[in-house]
Amino acid sequence: MKLNTIAKLCCPFDKQDLQLKILAQDVEQNILEGILSCNTCKRNYPIVYGVPIMAPDEYRQTALEQPILDRWAKDYQLDTAKLLG
Repeated sequence: MKLNTIAKLCCPFDKQDLQLKILAQDVEQNILEGILSCNTCKRNYPIVYGVPIMAPDEYRQTALEQPILDRWAKDYQLDTAKLLG
């Protein structure tokens, strides 16, 4: 995902700007892995294989997100409890 595309995204719940934490990029500076966070509603949206996962809460599958978040927590010293909200 390109940085200029991410700049156009907003939180689907409250339409606020999102903060980006980049965890992995390719040689062209496209974001492969990262976390988009809303400071207002405190929701977090992972970016996996360049795709932001921004589904509504009732459709999110934390069991599928958990292994990725666990790997990120280990590799990047992140608190997964805060990431899942």
